[in-house]
Formats: sequence, structure tokens, C-alpha cells
Amino acid sequence: MSAIDWGIIVVYLAWLVWDGIRLSKNTTEIEGYFLASRSLPWWAVGLSVMATQLSAITMIGTTGQGYAVGMGLLQQYYALPIAMIIIAVTFVPFFHNARIFTAYEYLERRFDAKTRSFTALLFLFSRGMSTGVVISAPAVVLAVMLGLDVTTTCLLLALPTAVYTMFGGVQAVAWTDVKQMYLIVFGLGATCVALMLGLPDNVGVGDALRIAGTTGRLQVFDFSTDPSVRYTFWTGTIGALFLFLSYFGTDQSQVQRYLAAKSIDQARSSLFMSAYWKIPLQALVMFIGVFMFLFYLFTPPPMLFNRAHDQRVRESARAGEYAALEQKFGEAFVARKTAAERLAEAQRGGDSALAASRAADFKAEEQNVLGVRAEAVSLVKAVSGDATYNDINYVFPTFVVTHLPVGLIGLLMAAIFAAAMSTVAGELSALSTSTVIDFYRRWVRDDGDQAHLLWVSKLATLFWAVFASIVAIWAAELGSLIEVVNRFGSFFYGSILGVFLLAIGWSRANSTGAFTGLITGMAVVGWVTANTSIAFLWHNLIGAVVVFVVGMIVSELTGPRKNPKEVATNL
Repeated sequence: MSAIDWGIIVVYLAWLVWDGIRLSKNTTEIEGYFLASRSLPWWAVGLSVMATQLSAITMIGTTGQGYAVGMGLLQQYYALPIAMIIIAVTFVPFFHNARIFTAYEYLERRFDAKTRSFTALLFLFSRGMSTGVVISAPAVVLAVMLGLDVTTTCLLLALPTAVYTMFGGVQAVAWTDVKQMYLIVFGLGATCVALMLGLPDNVGVGDALRIAGTTGRLQVFDFSTDPSVRYTFWTGTIGALFLFLSYFGTDQSQVQRYLAAKSIDQARSSLFMSAYWKIPLQALVMFIGVFMFLFYLFTPPPMLFNRAHDQRVRESARAGEYAALEQKFGEAFVARKTAAERLAEAQRGGDSALAASRAADFKAEEQNVLGVRAEAVSLVKAVSGDATYNDINYVFPTFVVTHLPVGLIGLLMAAIFAAAMSTVAGELSALSTSTVIDFYRRWVRDDGDQAHLLWVSKLATLFWAVFASIVAIWAAELGSLIEVVNRFGSFFYGSILGVFLLAIGWSRANSTGAFTGLITGMAVVGWVTANTSIAFLWHNLIGAVVVFVVGMIVSELTGPRKNPKEVATNL
């Protein structure tokens, strides 16, 4: 990158951190530090929630997913508006009326301390792991740009972010999110325009999209009922509904945002903002992935997008074999490019029979390219010993640093870094809050010493930053990052949601039923994960149903319970 691009990145990030801390108020008190004294306007909370979703993991993992397979992942978000409406009507008033710091405090008031603590522990472990995956995304970018190892880049990102979070509190997180949201959307839009302008003169945008359609990359509805298929209409409207209900309704990283809103109505408005805009923004990100595929139909792509592995094979004893594959890949690329141009010409001509014939030719050439790339990947695995190698996460950063103009590279990198830092900061803040409120203050020391609790909170933030960094080093090589983070979450989210559904929606539930249901739900999800091929989005539904059903049965068999409305209002 040029000095101009580096200057843009450094100046923007320095200003972002400084301005976030400058806008922090009352961070010497627990409520001000963790919940911004419950004073944030709805639009700031809404943009903060959306910015968390449009993180670096989205910009890198989702674009890579769009490049590889197309728009199918969009189906995962169809249930989001429904989930937001349900949460706004149910969870938001319960939590706001309870005047709590964490969602899990409510579980002790409704059930008992062990249910609260175990649920909070599940959150800490799942969110700590997911934060590691979020760190992995920008770490991949830095590794590609700077030629550093992933361990170094993970630490370079996580530790400064931990310091920023320690000083700024949740207000710094929220106001930083507001700023970076605008930059992310601008960067995505500019990238989309650059990709369209990069198409050859004889291939228009419409032609290119029709070509993408022949590969199935524009398919946004799949009505398959096979439970092993990851992204279908049914996983997106049923399985993902439970994922979103749990994530936005019970995950402290999200609950903490709308607990910081001024009122119940403002908290609801912040959720509705995500309901309206998440799917269009997600579609834009995935379109960028599809357009990268189209761009590389006509512009020679690298055989491998991960330059570190590419270099390792070139320097190995099998370098000659790799060079032969590169020549074969170049020939396959030329044949595919020619087939794509001929397909576009036939589609413009309106001859459906000719277009169908050339579409078949193009798909055959595409398979040839994929076949050569698969041979190269196998060679990398053999040379490196890395059986999990997958370079899907390197596609977007490679395009950015090799094909965008000076200045735009810096802006886009700034957007990726800012998104990552803000997302990680928000999650570290939530992890710290739950650690201190649900464990330290509950079980170790509750003497009202605000200064001491703030000191412990900062140490907790540092601990979780180190933990997430360790996870990040491992997660960077697991495949599509957007899938990895949802796999982590889906293992826990359904069971956590189930215990909250018992707490709020079943007045006859008691503590024995809730705790037994929670243990049983986690055990069943663990068994399903280990022994079946059921797609991970269904794990959310399975966990929630098992916890709720077992909790109801055990509660009916074991006696008295607390009424959820009395718990929420009689405080």
C-alpha cells in the first residue's frame, strides 16, 4: 500500500479512538461505564447494533462466501424482522423494567443463582470464542498486507482495542459505532462501483449478472427440506429465527446496547432499525462477493489468494509441480474467459438455444478452473500439513490491495479496521460486564465500592482480549469466517434462549425445571453436533425446544415457582 493509504488508516483510527473516549461521560460509575447511564438515543443504539453486524467478519467472510457460492447465505437473515418484533414486544420491556445490568441477573430473580450463573457462563464461553473469530477477520487482512503471521496480527488488533474499551466504556463503543457505520457503507458502495467499472467494455452489468445466474450464484431461495443443507428458506425462517431471538434477545453484547437506551420505546425503535435495514445491507455485501467472482472471470486471479501459502509451495521441493499447475490454471482461465464472453454475446442476441449451449460450455470451463484450483489446494495441504486450508477469507483483501486505487484502499482498510475494533470493543465490554456483575460482584465481593469494581472490570476486559486472541489464531484457518462464528453461536444460543423463554413465557416454570432443561438442552445439542449431519442453524431450534419442553415437565413435577411478571415489576 502507498503512504497515502497508510496515512488515511492511521489518522482515521487515531481520531476514532480519541473521539470515542472524548464523548464518554460518567465512566467513573458502574452504570455510566457499563450502560452509559441509560441515556443513549434510539438512533445511536440502532446504528451501534447494525455496526456490530456489519463488522470486519462480514466484509471479509461474507464477501468470500458470495464469491465462492453466491447469494444463498442471504436466506439466513429472512427471519430477522420477525425476531426483532418479537424481542421488542417481549424481552425489551422485561429487561428495562427490571433495571438490570445483564440479562442473566433476571434469571436469578426469576429462578435461582445457579441458573443465572450457568447461563452467564455459557454466554462468556460462546461470546469469547465468537469474539476470537471477529478478530480473525482483520487479522487475515493484516497478514496479507504486511506479510506477518496471524498470531502477531491478532495481538496487534486485540490488545489496543482492549485498552480503548477499558477507558471508554460502552459510550465510547456506541458513538464509535455510529461513525464507522457511515464509513463502512461508503466503502462497500465504492467497492461495488469499482467492481462494475472493472468489467470489460463488451460485457455490461446485466450481462455479467446473467452469467452469475447460470452458476446459481444469484439464487436467494432454496426450498430443500434436507436438514443437512446449511442455507435454505427453512433454515433461514425457522432455524435462524431462534438464532436471532437468542442473539438479540439474550446475548449480553446486544442486550447491553438497548439497556443503554433512554426508554423502552427508544430501545424498540433501535431494534426496528435493524429489522428494516439488515437484509438490504447484507445483500449489498454478498453482491460484492458475486461481483468479485464476475470480475475475476475477465481479470486473471491468483491461483491461490493466500500469498503466504503460495510462497511456501514455491519454495518447497514440489515447486515444479506447482509451476505446472499455474500454467494449467492460466490456460483454464483463458478458456473460461472466452466462454464467458461468448455466453454474454449469446444472451444479448436473444437466441435461447444458443445461449443454453454456451452456458453449458461456460459451466464446463468453470469446473475446469475449479478443478485446477482444487489440485493446488491439495498441494498446499500436502506441503504445509494444514488439512484445513481454505483461502476463501483472502479473496476480498487480495482484491482490495491489488485492484483499488490509491486513497480508496486506505478508506476501505480504515473501514475494516474500525469495524473490527468497534465490534471487538462492544463484545469485550459485554464480556467484562457479565464477568463482574454475574460472577465477581455476585460471588466474590459486593461492598458497593465502585472504584474497585471498575478496576476489576478493566482487568476482565484485558483477560477476554487475550482469550479471544488465542481463539482467533486457531479460527483464522477454519474456513468461511461468517460460518465459523454462527457455528460457535448455534451450539449455545438455542439452549440459552430456551431458559429465557421459560422465564418469560411460562409462568409455571421453576428453578429446578429451568436448570434441568438447560443442562439437557446443551447435552442434546452436543450429541446432535457430534453424531448427525443436521445443519448448524437447526441446532438453535433443537436447543430451545428441548430446554423449554424438559423445563416445563420438570417444573410440573417439582413444585412452586415465581411469576415472571411479578419478578419484572416488583423490584
